[in-house]
Amino acid sequence: MGRPAQFDREQAVEIAMNEIWMNGFEACSIKAISEKLGITRSSFYNAFQSREALFEEALELYFSQTPDRVLAQVDSNIRIVPMLTKMFRDVCRARAADPQARGCMAVNCVAELVGVNEALGPMLERAVLGSLERLEHLLRRAAANGEIEDRGDLREKALALQNLLIGLNVMCKVVRSEKDLWRAARQTLKGLGVYSR
Repeated sequence: MGRPAQFDREQAVEIAMNEIWMNGFEACSIKAISEKLGITRSSFYNAFQSREALFEEALELYFSQTPDRVLAQVDSNIRIVPMLTKMFRDVCRARAADPQARGCMAVNCVAELVGVNEALGPMLERAVLGSLERLEHLLRRAAANGEIEDRGDLREKALALQNLLIGLNVMCKVVRSEKDLWRAARQTLKGLGVYSR
């Protein structure tokens, strides 16, 4: 039986999350992460088993902090269109406020790992498709409560919203202005009929 870890596991996962978010998964070797955490490779394996397992923990932590996490926790009484508008506004604010212009860790990793990494690629695909399903479900709720009209295009609107979310998380790497990011988001939301003042 290995010795107990001599470090704060939650803090270690957060450090790993920030390293992966900034530099990408492939750049974060076990050696590099172990050095950053101040532990040996053996201690790394004892604590996390694999780099992929650590990535999964780091991604879970990231998802608990990202502005679009509200999509998974929508109360049944909440009006959907104002919630979506606020969520996109919050994404623009958070991304513009990041001095390192990292964008979204998940989106960065989708570009790096989907179709390349057999273990993590499918997990990231499921995360994106899960977000898409949540958006479609929310739009169906909005239609059911009279906020928007269902013209048989709610799946297309959900796809467009998911595309907007991914696009903002890439665009913010070069367009640092919250005002400009929000202008782009607002224009799309208005075009889709899911904007609330």
